[in-house]
Amino acid sequence: MSFRSDSPLVARVVASPSHEARRGVAQPDILLLHYTGMTTTQAALERLCDPAARVSSHYLVFEDGRILQLVPESERAFHAGESSWEGTRDINSRSIGIEIGNPGHDEGCPEFPNAQIEAVIALSRDILSRWPITPFRVLAHSDVAPARKRDPGERFPWARLAAAGVGLWVEPEPVVSGVALRPGDRGEKVADLQRALADYGYGVAPSGLYDAATEEVVTAFQRHFRPTRVDGIADISTAATLKKLFARRAAGA
Repeated sequence: MSFRSDSPLVARVVASPSHEARRGVAQPDILLLHYTGMTTTQAALERLCDPAARVSSHYLVFEDGRILQLVPESERAFHAGESSWEGTRDINSRSIGIEIGNPGHDEGCPEFPNAQIEAVIALSRDILSRWPITPFRVLAHSDVAPARKRDPGERFPWARLAAAGVGLWVEPEPVVSGVALRPGDRGEKVADLQRALADYGYGVAPSGLYDAATEEVVTAFQRHFRPTRVDGIADISTAATLKKLFARRAAGA
């Protein structure tokens, strides 16, 4: 089955069989960015179109900037997996997914080429022009699935995207020495941190115990918003950067 591309930026439609109707939502309100995490982008394309794999995304962006569309934006693609954001678990029904060709952490997190990032920015802006997706719902796969995923990773240029009008970004607070919350800690300060992360959208419960799930969420937050040190420890910089993001979001950025 073929279809007409939603974006004029698409070089070619390569229809994936893995999609279905969105469930319970009229239109997407999340833009979710991934890296492919495979040795080559061509291998990723083949997997995304393999009916036995049951995975797909709406778009795939090659290193040279070529954009392929695999699933119509109106349809539910299979890219997020087990995930959550702001209490919603069916992220596939709420999102448009962009796979970005990059082998990822297993191959040392190579840089994303300039042509590829320019294409991702242009495509994202085009998608945002059609759908009611706010800047703070332009997310990483690791944001919605912190226990399972690391993509698109700490080397992804989120600041560059935000400067072009894609996503929410604040300058991270510098890493300094001082009191930090870390795995194994307990108490109200841990619960306050968990509540703040949950209020931003992350799937963490305010238990008051800095458990493995909390560490995973803090790590995901750092990958996206404080990438200079990704260690799962809620230091002064991490907490201050989260506070700045709340202020920017409240200001309607």
